[in-house]
Amino acid sequence: MAIFEIPLDIPDVEIENVELTKKRDIIITVMSTVEGTHCHKCGREISKSYGHGKMIKLRHLSILGMNVYIHIRPVRYQCTHCDGKPVTTQTLNWYNPRSPHTKVYDEHVLLEMVNSTVEDVSIKEGLGYEAVMGILHRYIDTEVSWDEIKRLDVMGLDEISLKKGHGDFVTIVTSRVAGKTTILAVLKGRTKETVKKFLSIIPKRLNKTVKAVCSDMYEGYTNAAAEVFGKDVKIVVDRFHVAKLYRNDLDGLRKKEIKRLKKELSEEEFKKLKNVMWILRKDVDELTDEKLEVLKCLFRHSPILELAYKLCNDLTDIFEDDISKSVATCRINDWKKKVKESGLKCFNRFISTLDKYMDKITNYFINRQTSGFVEGLNNKIKVIKRRCYGILNIKHLFQRIYLDLEGYSLYA
Repeated sequence: MAIFEIPLDIPDVEIENVELTKKRDIIITVMSTVEGTHCHKCGREISKSYGHGKMIKLRHLSILGMNVYIHIRPVRYQCTHCDGKPVTTQTLNWYNPRSPHTKVYDEHVLLEMVNSTVEDVSIKEGLGYEAVMGILHRYIDTEVSWDEIKRLDVMGLDEISLKKGHGDFVTIVTSRVAGKTTILAVLKGRTKETVKKFLSIIPKRLNKTVKAVCSDMYEGYTNAAAEVFGKDVKIVVDRFHVAKLYRNDLDGLRKKEIKRLKKELSEEEFKKLKNVMWILRKDVDELTDEKLEVLKCLFRHSPILELAYKLCNDLTDIFEDDISKSVATCRINDWKKKVKESGLKCFNRFISTLDKYMDKITNYFINRQTSGFVEGLNNKIKVIKRRCYGILNIKHLFQRIYLDLEGYSLYA
């Protein structure tokens, strides 16, 4: 039989024996090459040998589809400095005394969990569900470690519901630095007090690095951020939340017009307006010739809808242009004037919202900050919830979000 060698990749040991069991498991027995340890009581270096502890059996990385186990009897050392001469068992740095696995195997399991589930990894690795959860709890904190963060730059505040239709909201707090999104917190509830309490515990060195806070128009978030960070940090109402509002108004007009046209047009003519809802949500430049014909047909029958559609696109163009806050404010005011002169009533509620939040909305134009990264993360969280059959424990949800965001860079 051909034989090949691969490195064990475990430091400070010598291999004493290698055994292939009937179950096709590989048992590798090793011994420590490190002399001495530190007393668990006084912390001094000790070197007086006091025999060996019980055999430790540790799961290691598989080889050629076969499970590998490392067996080691750790050396025990007696302290001659402390009263009672206590004995300390040597621990090598490639395993954790609380884990039945080598550290590199634990990290392999964590890597397998990225974009997967505890149950799936449990089946693939032949581990119990609790064993996989144990690895997660040993390595992934349930809250942010501020020591690992150098700066925050742009923060995002948004909400998700843990249970669809039940209004069981949590607040997702994130930061965006150099194109990288970091999860900072999953907070129970969405009250101003809850958010303010968390923002207030951000270390001063990081507080100074915050340039902007992005959120929707929910005042619980915007007011909490304003009270904690003051005037030096811009509160930005996300442009995509703004767009959603005026496009909802356009959609409301569409529903009214379609209802009218269904009564007034022949069945054959009305069929030509198929899928207009989706067509109206796109810019003209994105439409195929076929879809353009549908749009033209719709506008022939509903000039008011054409006017509202053009006004929506005009406002979108303002947000797309690279202009200053002051120029943007002037152009948005001109847009409001056009709406008023048009006689359209569908945008009335949106314009009231625009007037109320104009300063925060136009803060977008200072550095063109959006909370698009927050929405992107929310989509990822929805996938996590579906994949894991719903997660109601916010500490566990934080762990899973953190692992999906950081897992590849930490363990790949």
